[in-house]
Amino acid sequence: MRHSPHSSFGSELEEEKRGEKMYKVVTKEDTIRIPAEYIRKDKSLNEHIDRLAASAFEGRFDEQNRFVLVTSNHEPMDRGRIIHGDGAIYQKVRFDAVLFCIEDYEVVEGAVSEVNDFGAFVRIGPMEALLHKSQIMEDHVDINAGMGLLEGRQSGRKLGVGSSVRARIVSLSPDTSDPRRSKIGLTCKQTGLGSHEWIHEDQN
Repeated sequence: MRHSPHSSFGSELEEEKRGEKMYKVVTKEDTIRIPAEYIRKDKSLNEHIDRLAASAFEGRFDEQNRFVLVTSNHEPMDRGRIIHGDGAIYQKVRFDAVLFCIEDYEVVEGAVSEVNDFGAFVRIGPMEALLHKSQIMEDHVDINAGMGLLEGRQSGRKLGVGSSVRARIVSLSPDTSDPRRSKIGLTCKQTGLGSHEWIHEDQN
């Protein structure tokens, strides 16, 4: 996932549609850079707009730290601008975007994707979050990274790769230049959080 210096994420139209809290569909407006080599006589710039817009906007955070999953319906607005000394066209585009949205202290659902010596990574939508071993349960946690398993020493409660988890976000640091380096911290040390199996056991 690359960051484009030419993507500004400008105004957003108020057209949010119904959906799950974490996912929103909105209509946005922003500017893409169309390189000079795409500008040819008798060729329509619209042929390139879909590909260039998707490359510019998808797989990165917008100005409100919402992750843009996919864009569609890219429509050019007005005439583009040419900046002296550049040669490219800067074209304003309206498009629909599917966003992934999470906030500090929000309760989220995910699945354990990896176990290592310092805890587990939990997959939440398109993002990976860290559930540190100190934040899994009150019990001392023994880790078998080779088996992909964590276990409470006294309680015997286990958490492994593929386990469904409910957790709360305790730290959120999006990296707008490289979303893969974003840091999300989780905790399960509160009532109603943890493995879905534990939650079910506590309710019965």
